[in-house]
This record gives sequence, structure tokens and C-alpha cells, in this order.
Amino acid sequence: MKDSSTTEHLEVAEEHVGLRLDVFLSEMIEDASRSFVKKLIKDARVTIDGAPCTKPGRALSEGNALSVEIPPAPSATPEPQDIPLEILHEDESLLIVNKPPGLVVHPAPGHREGTLVNAVLYRCPEVIEAGMDPVRPGIVHRLDRDTSGVMVVAKTPPAFAHLAKQASDHSFDRRYLALVRGAFKEDSGRIEASIGRSLKDRSKMAVTGIQAKHAVTHFEVRERYGPASLVALQLETGRTHQIRVHLRFAGRPVLGDPVYGVTDFKNWIVPESVLAALHALHGQALHAELLGITHPVTGERMSFTAPPPDDFAAARAALAAAQNETGA
Repeated sequence: MKDSSTTEHLEVAEEHVGLRLDVFLSEMIEDASRSFVKKLIKDARVTIDGAPCTKPGRALSEGNALSVEIPPAPSATPEPQDIPLEILHEDESLLIVNKPPGLVVHPAPGHREGTLVNAVLYRCPEVIEAGMDPVRPGIVHRLDRDTSGVMVVAKTPPAFAHLAKQASDHSFDRRYLALVRGAFKEDSGRIEASIGRSLKDRSKMAVTGIQAKHAVTHFEVRERYGPASLVALQLETGRTHQIRVHLRFAGRPVLGDPVYGVTDFKNWIVPESVLAALHALHGQALHAELLGITHPVTGERMSFTAPPPDDFAAARAALAAAQNETGA
């Protein structure tokens, strides 16, 4: 074993009995992809009850003791890149940006460049010192690639620590807008359902998935358009894909969402103008409209807003116009 390698020791609990070895490890080891885990297994870096196991599909039994040797990650400091950013606010401690849909927040497998981090490093090289992870400097919270809206980036180590604690304590104010299928009967309400990794597809999240964590989303119906509606949402917790999973669970999936929502509109009885606008959505119609934070230096409570991107706005306008014409 190399000196810089680390070893994880895990035990199989009752709820994990029967899981494949690779599925179990990719869930239990933070930020480990299934392909990475499979390589560890095939490289004989995994033992079960003291014996090496090189079969990713090995079914686990309760009480199995696993040891996993994890080699050091290769250095991957992001390169600065001249990528346009919409800046809502900037000072010596932080940067507030309106992230466009399609922009990945930080480098990851398959997205080594062209990310928000690359763009921020070009504008603010000092951000590289903010945070413990050189691949995610300054990043204290994230938005999905195709979710647009307001984000804060820390520019200094003290700002990072302060903002990261706010994020961990759920003290950010976060309001989202979404276009969803149908409409809630209530004008406002609460969705409470635990979220974890899907047992069927490890790339997805699901209600009551593996190691599900408590999750709460509050909703308010802003506009009703017949086949769709505009909903404002606020997060009480911050789980991966929380809003998209909760809205699917509630029967109100997000329009344009290729993973959890609606992308097939061929059976919708709506004008061609509405169909064209819906098909023009660049991913899910989900936008982080508002972010409220406490400034890490001044202690001032600050709030920032940004309007939805053009494709979202066009779909909303088309749905509203059709609703006004029909009067339904």
C-alpha cells in the first residue's frame, strides 16, 4: 500500500443486505463514482472479512466487514478560463453570480473545464485559496448544471468558512421558481419526504432511497395555466436534486427535466406556440430566483435576485398567453 493511500473500514448493516458490492461502496464512499469503485475492486483493493474480492457484483450479507484501499487522487487544479459571468455583486470577500443553465459549477468527470470555477478563477485568481478542495475553490453550495440562478462564491478562506457554515446550518434564504405539470390543489403547502440514492439507478436520487435523509420543501402556486403552473419553492433542507425529486413525488414534475420531469409534450392539447416554447427549454425549468446570506465580514443580511433565463421566460409567457385566450 502506498503511504499516501487511505483505508476505509465499513460494515454491512441489515438494510444493505443483498446489495451489490460496487453499489454499496459507491454509496458509502463520498464522491466515488461506480466506475471508480469497480476499478478499486478489480485492482484487488477491497477485502471482505479479510479476503480479497475482485467481483463488483458480489452480493453482501449482514455483518460483512469491508476494507477499501483508496489511492490518492491525482492533482487537478482547475485552469482559469475566460468565460462570461453575470455578476450581481462583488466585494473583497465574495462574489454573487447569476449562473446560466448549462454551466457546470465545478470540474468533475466528463467536465474538466468550462465550469463556473474556471470562470471565477479567471476573474478572481485569489479564490484558489478559499476552501479545502482545490477542485472546488470558493464553492459553498451548488446548482445542478441546467438549473439557473443566484449563487455565492467565497473569495477568501475566512469568507469560505463563514459561508460554508451558513450553508451547513441551512441559514441561507433560497427561493426557486419552477414550471411544473398540472397544479397543486392547495395554494401553498409543504412536501416532506426523505431522499437518498435510487436503488435502481445510482445516478439518480429517489424518495426513500439508500441512506435516505430528511428533506422538506415548501411550495406556493404563483400562476395556473391549465396543463401547467408556476410554483415558488423554498428549501428547508438541501439534499441533492431535492426540488426535482420532491416535485416528481408530489405528481408535479418540472417541465423540461430529462431525469425527473416532463420532456414529452406531444399529447398536450395546447397551441403550437406553447409546444414550441416548451420544446425550446434547455433542461429543467427551474431557477434559483433569490439568495439571502449574512455577509461574512460585515454581518449584514443581504439578498439578491435574478429573473429566469430567456427559455424559461418564453415558456411561461406562452403558457400564460394561451391561458388568457381560452379563459379556462
